[in-house]
Amino acid sequence: MKWSWKLGKFAGIDVYLHTTFILLLVWIVSMHWMAGHSVEVMFSGLAFMLGLFGSVLLHEFGHALTAKAFGIGTRDITLLPIGGISRIEKMPDKPRQELAVALAGPAVNIVIAGLLFVFLFRTNGWVPLDELALTQGSLLERVLLANISLLFFNLLPAFPMDGGRALRALLACWLNYGQATRIAAGVGQVFAVIFGFVGLLVNPLLVLIAVFVWFGASQEAAATLMKLSFDGIPVRKVMLTDFQSLREDDTLSRAVDLILAGSQHDFPVLDGNGVTGLLMRTDLIAGLSKRGPGCHVADAMRRDYRTIDASDPLEGVFTRIAESQEYAIPVTEAGRLVGLLTSDNVAEFFMLQMALEQSRQHKQAQAA
Repeated sequence: MKWSWKLGKFAGIDVYLHTTFILLLVWIVSMHWMAGHSVEVMFSGLAFMLGLFGSVLLHEFGHALTAKAFGIGTRDITLLPIGGISRIEKMPDKPRQELAVALAGPAVNIVIAGLLFVFLFRTNGWVPLDELALTQGSLLERVLLANISLLFFNLLPAFPMDGGRALRALLACWLNYGQATRIAAGVGQVFAVIFGFVGLLVNPLLVLIAVFVWFGASQEAAATLMKLSFDGIPVRKVMLTDFQSLREDDTLSRAVDLILAGSQHDFPVLDGNGVTGLLMRTDLIAGLSKRGPGCHVADAMRRDYRTIDASDPLEGVFTRIAESQEYAIPVTEAGRLVGLLTSDNVAEFFMLQMALEQSRQHKQAQAA
C-alpha cells in the first residue's frame, strides 16, 4: 500500500505502518499531554498506543495464520488508524473456512482481553469504570477495554469488518456466493445509514465510519461479482486478437501513426513471432521527448515485461494486473504471440457479463 513504512517481516509476512497511523499517535499523545501536562502522562499515552498497536497487529495475524492453515498465503499486513488490513491472496472457497478466517481476528481480541482480565483480577489491579478515560486510569484496563471495543466493532455484520464476512460465510451455507454477498453488503449499507444518522446527532466520528462502511460494502460486492464473473474463464476468451505490433527496428513515428489511426496505446514488439519487448504509451512519450520520432523502438521499449499463457485463468491474471498497475500484457501460446490482454477489455468483459446476468434475473422474475 502507498504511503506505508515497512516495519519488518514476521512469520514470513511483511508488516507495514501507514503514515496516517502517525496522526493517531500524535492525537493520543496530545490528548495525554493536555490531560496532565507532564512527560509521565505523555509516556503513558505512548504505552497505551503500543498496547493498541500490538492488539491490532495480533488481530490481523489471527486472520493471516488461520488462512495459512487452509493453504492460503498473506501478501502483507498494513496498520491504519481505523485498524489493520491483511491482504490475503484469496478468500477460502468453502464458507466454513471463510467463517474461520473472519472470526480468527476477533478471537485473538477475546484471548488478549481474557488474559488481561485474569491478570488484573489476580493482582487486584481494577480501577472503577467511572475513573477510566482515554487519558487516565489503569493502563492494562484501558488496553482490555480497547480490545473489547475492537471485538464488538469488528463483529458488526457490515463489510469490510469481520462480521460482514462472517455473515456472508453463514449465508453462503444456504445461498450461492453472489446472493450471500449482495445480502451481506446490503446489511452493511443499512448499518452505514444508521451510523451516519446517529453520527449527525451525537458524534461526527460515526459519520466517517458510516462512509467507510458504505464504500467498503459496495467495493466488496463489486469485487465478489467480478470474481464470480471471471471464475473458470481462460484468458483466451477475453484477450484482444485484433491488435497491432511493432518491430525493434521500427521508429517511434510508426508507433505514433498506429496510435492516431486506432484506439490501441500499447504495443508488443516482435522478432519473428517471439515477443522481445513491450512499448507502452508512457515509454513512447518519454522516447519522443528525449530522442525524437526517429528513435528506434528497441531504444525506447521496456524489456522487463512479462507474458501470460492463453490458458491461464482470468481471475488470477486480473488480480496481478490490478496490483502491478500494468495496462497491457502480451498473451502467448506455445511461445507464439496470440493476443493482448488489457485492463480495458477485461472491464468490458465484466460489464457484458453483468448485463447478461441482469437479463437472466429479469427473465426469471418474469417467469415467477
